[in-house]
Amino acid sequence: MTFWDYGNQDPTLAHFFNDAMASDARLISSLVIDECKRVFQGVDSLVDIGGGTGTVAKSIADAFLLHFPHMKCTVLDLPHVVADLKGSKNLEYVAGDMFEAVPAADAIFLKWILHDWSDEECVKILERCKEAITREGKKGKVIIVDMTVENKNTDKESGETQLFFDMLMMVLATGKERNEKEWAKLFSDAGFSNYKITPCLGLRSLIEVYP
Repeated sequence: MTFWDYGNQDPTLAHFFNDAMASDARLISSLVIDECKRVFQGVDSLVDIGGGTGTVAKSIADAFLLHFPHMKCTVLDLPHVVADLKGSKNLEYVAGDMFEAVPAADAIFLKWILHDWSDEECVKILERCKEAITREGKKGKVIIVDMTVENKNTDKESGETQLFFDMLMMVLATGKERNEKEWAKLFSDAGFSNYKITPCLGLRSLIEVYP
């Protein structure tokens, strides 16, 4: 069975994995909020796909409460992940499958999600995202935090670490780490018209994708 199916059947593994992702999310959310605040300008609704226990969504909701008091954050994840989690005034949890449907929003947030999946699977996820940000007359964007390998700003040690993660994805899942050309093809195949990559998060980049 896949890693995700196994996690669904083994609560201990699921707990450790969610804790690990929450730890990473605390680091990334602080960087995104401090260094990339501009990407949330004009965003009144945000869906964090595969957001786990909601660490990033909570941080964003709390950090921008004064600046964007009307922003509503939603965490979309599998039923067994969000089953016992409770939301708040501007944060809610939705059980679902990103391959099937994504709630409508001004922005969709994908942190370290797409590198887990094959090109074909990523296109399906991105197609659902495009539907979500263009539904009800919206014209939003997808915000991706993931690696861009072969980046000119990446030093030797960081490049080696990126390649290690590439091998890890081949062993653990169906995905891989991608260079800009590979990212661009995914976006084009999913029906998007434009993108912007900002390498501002260490090993990872902030990628904005537009319909």
